Amino acid sequence: MSRIIVGLEIGTSCIRCVIGQIGEDEHLQIIGAAKRPSNKGLQKGVIVNISAAMTAIKETVDEASVMAGVDVHSVYVAIGGAHVEGRCTSGGIPVDTTNRNRRLEISNETKKHAIDSACAIALPMDKQILHAITQEYKIDDISGYKEPLGNLGVRLDVSVFMVTASKTACATIGECLSRAGLGIDGIYLKTLAEAEATLNTEEMELGSILIDIGADSTDAMVIYNGSPIYITSVPVGGNLVTSDIAQVKGIPRAVAEEIKVQYGCCWIEGNEDEEEVIIREIGSRPAELTTRYDLCAIIQPRMMELMRMVRHEIVKHSGLKELSGSIVVTGGGSLMPGVRTLTQNVWGTESVRLGECADYGRLPGDAGFMYRKADFATAVGLVVSVKNSENKVKKSANSKRERTGGVSLGDKIKEIWQKFF
Repeated sequence: MSRIIVGLEIGTSCIRCVIGQIGEDEHLQIIGAAKRPSNKGLQKGVIVNISAAMTAIKETVDEASVMAGVDVHSVYVAIGGAHVEGRCTSGGIPVDTTNRNRRLEISNETKKHAIDSACAIALPMDKQILHAITQEYKIDDISGYKEPLGNLGVRLDVSVFMVTASKTACATIGECLSRAGLGIDGIYLKTLAEAEATLNTEEMELGSILIDIGADSTDAMVIYNGSPIYITSVPVGGNLVTSDIAQVKGIPRAVAEEIKVQYGCCWIEGNEDEEEVIIREIGSRPAELTTRYDLCAIIQPRMMELMRMVRHEIVKHSGLKELSGSIVVTGGGSLMPGVRTLTQNVWGTESVRLGECADYGRLPGDAGFMYRKADFATAVGLVVSVKNSENKVKKSANSKRERTGGVSLGDKIKEIWQKFF
């Protein structure tokens, strides 16, 4: 029987929804997608007007569900922004709970208790743990284990990357979705979901950076050795570009946004400098003629500032000494022409690409492959993350059955003792 997974991104400028269907053969197909303006219900990724956000969410989910031909009752939702923080922590426990220091097989329960010990730190009152992502396990002072289950040891230690978020922000999302008639299946860090959708295994192992350019802020995550090691958010996004155009040209923000989306670029790569742009008539003000080169002269400094701020934060705080993977740019701001070249220039590397999603089937009608664009990376990533998590759980359960011959470890030991005596 097929399963339905719904990913929802509640962004500052847009709401995006993606519906995925997993068949009996475990093949994922995207069967619905939609994108709607957020109706000014959010600021810097946080819901500030529940009513406006709720209306936008309901309209977006309804549009995607009609396309998919399924009823949607609950969703997985992404969260990001300055209130989300990450830190590396560690902890460990003895494998033998009787304190006799016996070398025993490491079980799921032991693994869970080790992770819990790493997360047992004091948190601010308004913070809750969103993710506890294991980076590495150490068994009896021998490091380098990615999966400890089935190994024998006296003590198990673990390094964890812990992601926390504002309880208030999470509760507001829950209330907003509840009013829209939707439940929450889970809340994910948005850059973590995007990494699942856009980065391959080699890029995660070698060391890569994911940069999400949003409307009010830009979120970034550094992944190394298969796990995140640093996350950050800078308060600069596409809306500041819109403000710059509006201020320099003396036009309303709505008109500046139209011009930015239709003609904006942040790096002149061809003969765009001669391309004319007409700023439409506004009230008694006559239409004005400008060029894409003039627009780029306004946009490029702000986009350079944005990317330099991200680079400064990552170089200073992440501890990443060498980048052997890629820089992947996602979010609505990544769709602006010239972003890839500008990022290459700021970071001094050719290994930059847009975070386009994989092919999970064509959508009905004119929608085609709209979900593959980099601005849908979060919503698609939620669906992919859930599917990958389910596969890991199944793989772990199958591995346990193989180690114990399809029976519990207790029954297996009992059988051995009966044979012995």
